[in-house]
Amino acid sequence: GQYEWALGGCVVFGLTDALDGYVARRFNMRSFVGSIIDPAADKVLMTTLTVALAYTGLLPMPLAAVIVGRDVALSLAAVVIRWATLPAPKRLGRYFDLSVPSVEVRPTQISKWNTALQLALMAATLAAPVLGVAADAAYLVALQWITGATTVASGIGYLTSKDAVHRLTKAEVAKRLPKPHILPKKK
Repeated sequence: GQYEWALGGCVVFGLTDALDGYVARRFNMRSFVGSIIDPAADKVLMTTLTVALAYTGLLPMPLAAVIVGRDVALSLAAVVIRWATLPAPKRLGRYFDLSVPSVEVRPTQISKWNTALQLALMAATLAAPVLGVAADAAYLVALQWITGATTVASGIGYLTSKDAVHRLTKAEVAKRLPKPHILPKKK
């Protein structure tokens, strides 16, 4: 494989994700759409890297199953929660209309650490063949175990945390809905 290109892409994706998060926090540019798109992009990146590295034998299949399984479970939960909290009238078109907010997902601290560890694991796993390091090197195995543990802990954290998923009140929904543009009357 072309591990050098994959490693470079992984580094770029990680840095741009960190920069995006910093800019959103620093300049108070958080949004409902961003609260959906950013974690979704993280999941697509992690799932792609996890499956590819497991397929090539660089990542153990059980760990890949834990990482992908958690993301699939959280994604299914998000689908159910979105429908359950969608303000009336509940229609498929409104379900996919991101201008109609219903919940806000707030990443838990363990989830933030897990995302960083997963990205570090993917980068270290991609770097191993580039640097001539064995896939079963002690530091990689340790990072795999730590990442696996935080993956499980973050999944449990989302299920048990009272703060991870916040159902928006009617007032919060009204405040976040786009305001209609009213054109001035012609004289």
